[in-house]
Amino acid sequence: MPLLQLKDIHCYYGNIHALKGVSLEVYSGEIRTLIGANGAGKSTTLMAISAIIGLKQGEVFYHGTSLAGRAPDEIVKSGLCQVPEGRRIFPGLTIRENLEMGAYCRRVKSAINADLEMVYDLFPVLGERRKQAGGTLSGGEQQMLALGRALMSQPQMLLLDEPSLGLAPLMVEKIFSIIERIAGEGITILLVEQNAHAALNLADYGYVMETGKIILEAPARELLQDERVKEAYLGE
Repeated sequence: MPLLQLKDIHCYYGNIHALKGVSLEVYSGEIRTLIGANGAGKSTTLMAISAIIGLKQGEVFYHGTSLAGRAPDEIVKSGLCQVPEGRRIFPGLTIRENLEMGAYCRRVKSAINADLEMVYDLFPVLGERRKQAGGTLSGGEQQMLALGRALMSQPQMLLLDEPSLGLAPLMVEKIFSIIERIAGEGITILLVEQNAHAALNLADYGYVMETGKIILEAPARELLQDERVKEAYLGE
């Protein structure tokens, strides 16, 4: 049974039909990626999963249970957490305070402190600057903070929205290496990315989205060799 399953979901922004029958599955322990051009509906798909925008039709299932009627915070508590596009950290709060915000639904202080140390181990720069305001970090460091904040919710699955956006090539490589390490710890990942080459090299399986629809899906290695994908998304 898939950990996450979307069945024929439709979403609208006013009169704009943004998602037109999207169906996909993600199995426990996998990295699956959703690639496509700007405006294809990738971020909307993640926001629909997280209940940030409502469904007009279709259903989202997590652990085989429909998420219909669940509020975004309840979805996070169930172990499904989104890292939004653009990081969206709290710039006026310290690094530690940002991370603690990720644990807002938890109550056991000793476990929260243990996970803080886990995040500092994964991202040493955050540990070194834990008293520094989040807004003073570089783009790559803010992305690390956004990932760390999500990990503080103790997720079973992460929805990552454009983690490489606006980052220098060396930082992109570092962020993808960290994502691979997170997946190696048993956290399932659905990755939305415009950097199709990096995403498909990292992922087990991929979906290609155009104008609100999934037009192609296959194991990631096969998509890397697909002539349509090469021409449209890999610059080959």
